[in-house]
Amino acid sequence: MSASSDQKLGAADIAALVRREISKGNLQLHDRLPPERVLAETYGAARGTIRKALTRLEQEGYVEIRAGSGTYVVHKPDRSTTDAIENATPLELMDTRFALEPHVCRLAVLHGRHTDFDRMEELCTRMEECTEDPVAFSEADTEFHRALVDSTRNGLLIWIIDQIGNVRSEDDWTRMRHLTLDAQTIRTYNVQHRQIMNAIRTREPERAANIMKEHLETARLSLTRASET
Repeated sequence: MSASSDQKLGAADIAALVRREISKGNLQLHDRLPPERVLAETYGAARGTIRKALTRLEQEGYVEIRAGSGTYVVHKPDRSTTDAIENATPLELMDTRFALEPHVCRLAVLHGRHTDFDRMEELCTRMEECTEDPVAFSEADTEFHRALVDSTRNGLLIWIIDQIGNVRSEDDWTRMRHLTLDAQTIRTYNVQHRQIMNAIRTREPERAANIMKEHLETARLSLTRASET
């Protein structure tokens, strides 16, 4: 469960790494996770960041935080799901997102609430403040796309997007993130995120879906170029 010393990890990254250990069976049902202090040392992160990661995992149903006792695994992995995650490439991830996320935008227009839109707008602002910090941007980006699918109120779709999110913790994706997220790319993504948010808030489903397609096409092209280097 360790991270390389030259890689700064945010709460979303750490949650993804622990989630992967659970999905692989390295952390099993009823296992107690190491204390926050040990996890902070392992991942080179502040204890507050570790706490946020564990809270996220608890909300997703992977762990249970028991006051005065510790954090315990409550999720039993599905081996077929784990195999699909481990074998997925970054480009396969992008193709799968392209098949789903434009329609997520349409459903967000239909079912989203003002509180959902406010949350996404807050995350847009966070991403716009992270032009020079790819790790912080990636964490806010993950939260933005999760907030977007949460607004659909579709439990099955939320679960599917969560599985896609697990791929982002794999080594190939982490390496691609470092290769592709320069300041200019982040600025481009921020413009697209803001346009998606505005189209959803003004209840324009097809405009939101089309901008999401453009966003994912941009990301896929960036990954393709990076994979050729």
